[in-house]
Amino acid sequence: MDWQDQGTVISVRLHGESAAIIEVFTAAHGRHAGVVRGGGSRKMAPVLQPGAQVAVVWRARLADHLGAFTVEPLQSRAAILEDRLAMAALASVCALLRMALPEREAHALLWRLTMALLDRLEAGLPWQEEYLRWEMALLEELGFGLDLSRCAVTGARDDLAFVSPKSGRAVSRAGAGDWADRLLPLPQVLLGQGAAQGAELGQGLAITGHFLARGLAPVLGGRELPAARARLIELLARVT
Repeated sequence: MDWQDQGTVISVRLHGESAAIIEVFTAAHGRHAGVVRGGGSRKMAPVLQPGAQVAVVWRARLADHLGAFTVEPLQSRAAILEDRLAMAALASVCALLRMALPEREAHALLWRLTMALLDRLEAGLPWQEEYLRWEMALLEELGFGLDLSRCAVTGARDDLAFVSPKSGRAVSRAGAGDWADRLLPLPQVLLGQGAAQGAELGQGLAITGHFLARGLAPVLGGRELPAARARLIELLARVT
């Protein structure tokens, strides 16, 4: 069996004396692992960096085998490694993809959004809002999407200020009433207003983190979300 696709490297680990097992997030085959012969060599090290865009051919005797990749570089995205904050964002993206996505399941929209985010990281463009929206898209792809279109209590579309930590639905100030302190603050950036800076960004990431942890609880098995995401949030809190 074989197929060819393109995607980005999201993990690399050495295998034996000279090979490596990599995971790539591909356009049509989702998160997929395979062996790269010679992948542990110095020559292949720049090609197999997390975030690198690659063309891959996967071959195996049977569909459920690990199989082997032939890899060709398309885009290194090495510039990300020169910026500590961008590198932390890349690490968080890779860790969340590995933890959250089932193997070999296509997520075409999320793949396009991921490539666009990585391109912004490489180009040195502002990316914080795009990262927040990427986590929102990840929730949607996993079936845990939030409903921020109207108040869950009154049905109103105005003055939405909170999110229910149970239902993931927006709540207006009037609808919250005495329950406001039990709800999550809803930053306006998630409603398409304002910028993802300071407290707004922190509140947005608190919301996505809450629902990622809740939705992925069976996968996490009592563990926290990836440490790479916690590191990114820590760094963002220092600079925003």
